[in-house]
Amino acid sequence: MSTKGFKIAIAITGIAIIALFVLLYQSIKEEDRANLTSVNTSQIRDDFTENKIPDFQFVNQFGERIGHNDFDGRIYVADFFFTTCPTICPMMAGNKMRIQDVFKGNRDVLLLSHSIDTRSDSVPKLKEYGDNVGAVKGKWHLVTGEREEIYKIAKEYYITAQENDLVDGSFIHDGSFILVDGNRHIRGIYDGTDLASTEVLINDIKRLLQK
Repeated sequence: MSTKGFKIAIAITGIAIIALFVLLYQSIKEEDRANLTSVNTSQIRDDFTENKIPDFQFVNQFGERIGHNDFDGRIYVADFFFTTCPTICPMMAGNKMRIQDVFKGNRDVLLLSHSIDTRSDSVPKLKEYGDNVGAVKGKWHLVTGEREEIYKIAKEYYITAQENDLVDGSFIHDGSFILVDGNRHIRGIYDGTDLASTEVLINDIKRLLQK
């Protein structure tokens, strides 16, 4: 199989897996989600608050320039992905849908997903991906930018993000969701592939909103 054919196959597989997780997400009843974790569980941390996420500016799936000023004073969940990822990204997308659904009416809670495949994930491709996962404009930003800037800021979030030298067109990246407060301080790190961990994250967002 040619390199182009291999990439197309990966993309098709990724879209199919995303669709599967969308259906799974929609099939889980609200009460079942609520029972996945205790409302008393919290992973809010204070040990990162001495460090502040630095200024940044990227371009989202609508071709809009999105920077730190758009997130200052707001709580947001950051993560790193790429659109053709067939493994952990679809699971993460389903859990981000859950977060978006819970806070869809709250303008002070946003999602920020950084593509680590800056060569292939163009603005139109991010738009198509965002449509597939139900990303709401102004709520869930899927962004791209200079490769060095994406990888540099990943380190600020304590995220692993790099090209996979062993497999052409593939990447190694962390599946974490990073909870950031209105002062750009990291307040928690959660397993983005796990629904129960996502529910803990949702509860922690609610706690921060009350402060």
